Amino acid sequence: MRNAFLLGSLALGLSACSVTVQSNAGLSGSRSNLISSFTPARGEGSTYPIGSQVSFNLTTRTAGYVTLISLDPNGRGNVLVRGAAVGAGTTTFPRAEDRVTYDVREPYGLQRVRAIFTRVRPTVDVVLQGQYSGDTWNTVTSSYLRPYALTDRDVQETFFYIR
Repeated sequence: MRNAFLLGSLALGLSACSVTVQSNAGLSGSRSNLISSFTPARGEGSTYPIGSQVSFNLTTRTAGYVTLISLDPNGRGNVLVRGAAVGAGTTTFPRAEDRVTYDVREPYGLQRVRAIFTRVRPTVDVVLQGQYSGDTWNTVTSSYLRPYALTDRDVQETFFYIR
């Protein structure tokens, strides 16, 4: 049975794994360089109008599993895909088998999206609830990564604007 972590409430006791965010760069704590790129289809920092669809290109150096999480301009988190199996190379999300579209909607502003990659099948789920700031958003990622060896995980973040 898969364990579900209520990550919004795990801020205490997680100081052993720190995450430093840089746009589309590996986050500290991973350093394994398993993700070679992660961007919206129109490019990092691009603008998407309300009602349009966004997709993401993820390129990995090896096969593994990907979870995509997003942080909207109001600080609300969403899970876009959980533990999706990917081969080495480029995968575009959403995939046809996901049977979803990523439709752009309000609020206006900066939308952040993280790709969390593990070489092994995830044994925990990301559960997002409530509002997140930079620190609590990093806690979510740190909590999810905690069970995996440094060499078996990687994280990259990208962004786009909703106008």
